[in-house]
Amino acid sequence: MAAAGVASGKIVYEQEGVYIHSSCAKTNDQDSLISGILRVLEKDAEVIVDWRPLDDALDSSSIRYAGKDSSSVVEWTQAPRERANRGVEHLNSYEAEWDMVNTVSFKKKPHTNGDAPSHRNEKSKWSFLFSLTDLKSIKQNKEGMGWSYLVFCLKDDVVLPALHFHQGDSKLLIDCLEKYVVLCESPQDKRILLVNCQNKSLSQSFENLLDEPAYGLIQKIKKDPYTATMVGFSKVTNYIFDSLRGSDPSTHQRPPSEMADFLSDAIPGLKINQQEEPGFEVITRIDLGERPVVQRREPVSLEEWTKNIDSEGRILNVDNMKQMIFRGGLSHSLRKHAWKFLLGYFPWDSTKEERTQLQKQKTDEYFRMKLQWKSVSEEQEKRNSRLRDYRSLIEKDVNRTDRTNKFYEGQDNPGLILLHDILMTYCMYDFDLGYVQGMSDLLSPLLYVMENEVDAFWCFASYMDQMHQNFEEQMQGMKTQLIQLSTLLRLLDSGFCSYLESQDSGYLYFCFRWLLIRFKREFSFLDILRLWEVMWTDLPCKNFHLLLCCAVLESEKQQIMEKHYGFNEILKHINELSMKIDVEDVLCKAEAISLQMVKCKELPQAVCEILGLQESEVTTPDSDTGEDESVGMTCPATAFQSNNLPTLAASGARDDSPTVIAVSPNVSRLTPA
Repeated sequence: MAAAGVASGKIVYEQEGVYIHSSCAKTNDQDSLISGILRVLEKDAEVIVDWRPLDDALDSSSIRYAGKDSSSVVEWTQAPRERANRGVEHLNSYEAEWDMVNTVSFKKKPHTNGDAPSHRNEKSKWSFLFSLTDLKSIKQNKEGMGWSYLVFCLKDDVVLPALHFHQGDSKLLIDCLEKYVVLCESPQDKRILLVNCQNKSLSQSFENLLDEPAYGLIQKIKKDPYTATMVGFSKVTNYIFDSLRGSDPSTHQRPPSEMADFLSDAIPGLKINQQEEPGFEVITRIDLGERPVVQRREPVSLEEWTKNIDSEGRILNVDNMKQMIFRGGLSHSLRKHAWKFLLGYFPWDSTKEERTQLQKQKTDEYFRMKLQWKSVSEEQEKRNSRLRDYRSLIEKDVNRTDRTNKFYEGQDNPGLILLHDILMTYCMYDFDLGYVQGMSDLLSPLLYVMENEVDAFWCFASYMDQMHQNFEEQMQGMKTQLIQLSTLLRLLDSGFCSYLESQDSGYLYFCFRWLLIRFKREFSFLDILRLWEVMWTDLPCKNFHLLLCCAVLESEKQQIMEKHYGFNEILKHINELSMKIDVEDVLCKAEAISLQMVKCKELPQAVCEILGLQESEVTTPDSDTGEDESVGMTCPATAFQSNNLPTLAASGARDDSPTVIAVSPNVSRLTPA
């Protein structure tokens, strides 16, 4: 509970016309409606919610606060004046009566200076404030009741008087509070928002991937490390570590080594590099050999594409075409057609006539699904909370997706309408998953390229088949990828991994956003088009996106280690790479890493599993042939068969000190998203 004298600070929300209805008497007495100002303030590592009468002239020491021993109960009902002011619209609504809201009276905070308070204004007795850390739940009014109201319930089961929003509604306040705490609907009552619940933490994690203030991240880590990790570890704060240790007495004396344990529980089931964990395979670090130098080619041209099509429209030599796309990407004029093959919407061996029939069939199927949600009436939707939730999230996300791109900028943009309709239709296509925040990031480039609602939908559905596990509530895809990324990075550079662990960053949470939406917010819009089409070739190996992560981290290793970046600085530095990464350079490095691993004769089995490399016949010096030891690795067809083989070059300085790689035996059984 915040001290009663705390009323100043940075105002992050302010709303006038927020009333307390102080009397349930059947009277038109104006005093039964107390107009006030509601504020949310940041002050000294706390967030304060403060309401006081508009004409309250008392100083902050006279503010009352909800006390644990408050016991007298009054009932609040709709005042007669409210009914008279509702108007015809409210009279016709499906519910026109206020709920009975129980609340407690308030106890004046004792004055430490012994001065008696001055009761110059009787209305001041209703003033209150509380710290957001004490908030347990928020009760909202039912839809269609006219003015909205909120009732705050604190953790000590103290219920504050209902605040009625006569000017505007309470949505802006809820949006403000969600910057600091996670709110979700109670399973028992959809009108009640519970604070810091976990059943919607994944959905919440995508809501503010870029936008959440640093303060909110600190509060969430302190109160709910699970949710905080999901929400914030791909973003920046300049003072996370200091705040965690300085503000929370329970962590004030903790040594740095314990912070990793504190954060490791954030994603249940995530275990990375736990060398003493029973059942883990300990593998001595091996020499990967020299790393090739890779050069990329020009994008595939329309002429090259046309030469590889037969008279019936089939793509010839699919493997060679994929390799050309992998090494150079596509000319933009080709993307609208070629992406449909890369994403599996069109079969590679289909004829032009077959594709025309397929498109006709898929168009009919799409509009049947679209009609399902389009035909839902307002009355039906009132009884379908999931559909309402999906629509609300989609509308919120669409209005802030790639709005600087000309294709989506401006008001009433048709591109935004198509984004909304495709995402709503996807909810009908996969109602179990529905919509999770972040999916609009995956759809936006597809619609931009396709310029067609139906084609964009089916390409998006295909892409979501690949990305589905990233958005599932259990986060199995994200757990798996973080484990696999740690395994690959330790094999490539054990010294860097050890440094990250020494700075409590060994769990690689700062890569979360990269993996979640496939680098969508790390590269420019046009670079993402290139990066995604390269990844969709499934070359040169499985989980190539993890090698892209390794390539970026390897490029930043020197600065991170030479400048002795700690936990906080690493988060900040990685986040600030957004829009500064050279896509062609990263693709070259990642391909070179894959070639280096394929040529390695002693690649650990766990790494083979991650990259989809299968160990073939192995001959050793002790075999009958007497040949040198060799290990053959197979990869997707023609992944490394190129007329211009890369030249070999030194891979640069590496840490050759002995180390071990801890690999879970379960890694190979996890399906990457």
